[in-house]
Amino acid sequence: MRIGTAEVDSISTGAIRNPFTWTFTTPLYVGASLNPINSSIIATALVPIATELNVAVGATAVLVSSLYLASAVAQPTAGKLAEVLGARRVFLAGIVLVLLGGVIGSLGQNLAMLTVARVLIGLGTSAAFPCAMVMIRRRAEQAGLDQPPGGVLGGLALAGMATAAIGPPVGGLLVGAAGWRWAFLINIPVTLIALVMALRLPKDPQREAAQSGLRQIAARIDLFGIIGFATTMTSLVVFLMPLPHVTWAALIVFLVAAALTAWWELRRSAPFFDLRGLASNGALARTYLRQALTLLGVYSMMFGLTQWMEAAYGLSTLETGLMLLPMGAVSALLSRPLARRNLVRGPVIASALSMLLGSAGIMLLDSGSPVIALVLVPLVFGVTTATTTVGNQTALYQAAPADQIGTASGLFRTFGHLGTITSSVIGGIVFRDGASDQGLHSLGLVLVVAGVAVLLLTVLDRRLMRRVTTS
Repeated sequence: MRIGTAEVDSISTGAIRNPFTWTFTTPLYVGASLNPINSSIIATALVPIATELNVAVGATAVLVSSLYLASAVAQPTAGKLAEVLGARRVFLAGIVLVLLGGVIGSLGQNLAMLTVARVLIGLGTSAAFPCAMVMIRRRAEQAGLDQPPGGVLGGLALAGMATAAIGPPVGGLLVGAAGWRWAFLINIPVTLIALVMALRLPKDPQREAAQSGLRQIAARIDLFGIIGFATTMTSLVVFLMPLPHVTWAALIVFLVAAALTAWWELRRSAPFFDLRGLASNGALARTYLRQALTLLGVYSMMFGLTQWMEAAYGLSTLETGLMLLPMGAVSALLSRPLARRNLVRGPVIASALSMLLGSAGIMLLDSGSPVIALVLVPLVFGVTTATTTVGNQTALYQAAPADQIGTASGLFRTFGHLGTITSSVIGGIVFRDGASDQGLHSLGLVLVVAGVAVLLLTVLDRRLMRRVTTS
């Protein structure tokens, strides 16, 4: 059945046609673009922020890590809240948090205020993807679709990839022309537009939790499970970031928090982090791992190759940015048509193979390589980005239980963030003595190993041998 041509949408308010009209999908796409654009646009503002606030450039790294950490913790939390309280409510609350973060950041007079703003933006933008998946899944079931709505999922993927790609150029223009505060101010008009459009989304079904007291809501969302998960994730990130230097305190907190959280979750009938369900749902667990390992490869290439091009190859910041533009273009061009076909196995195999090819290309680069080689490697990873996002997002939609799609979608993004964070750790290790040809080749070797792992997770997965329909 072609999306947008469903005859009847049998819901309590009556029959409606075309469940995925632009009034439904556009606010979801705008919301999905907020996290990636805020993740990337800040890069061009770090040096101006450090100069005006009179702090070291290295100190501004907290503005990057704070958003990643907030997002890693908040995405599954927002998904759980969407399942219990209603996706539209949580989606609107997230937009308001981003608006508040934009206001605080634009008025910030010190690094602490800017960090608070980035945390608010991270929390707010984290609601968009899991809430969108909940609303899309509910809408598809109401329309009687027996296949994932590929065109809509493709649009969601494209919104994320396209804005991540244009973030640095847009940030450069805004910061260069109007100052670093526009890295925060840009959120105000965008969120106001998104808020107006989101108010037209269908209201959430009546839920008992929405009318319950705080204690009942805390029990339904498993508040202690969320706190345990947040503590575990935070300590893990604090442990990973300074590697190879080992932060023993963070490691101990991580191990204790992980053990206590697992003990608590295994005792609950409706846990926040369903360990038993994940263990029995191999397709979903493999999807998480593929996404984490592939994004580790993509972001290791982006961080590592750009450092090497500037420090060892001798390109300017502008020239380095231009080398990455074809990657974003290829990702955007491939994602939508691939998603429309609801394919999983083909795209994720293509993702693994292109990652292997690009990683091998990194191992062949040196300071004497022609410029065209520096363009081709990111271009190949552009194929990786598009195919992994489309394939794994569709696999997630198919493998996640319908009543847990919000939490599952949030965890999907959390695993992606872990891959991204680990990529920065790998870059710091291989370039600990400076960006060099040898360090780049070491990076390529690590990514080849990760690519082999992704390929094995795909070709040995019997679930991917067949197209899965939604229940």
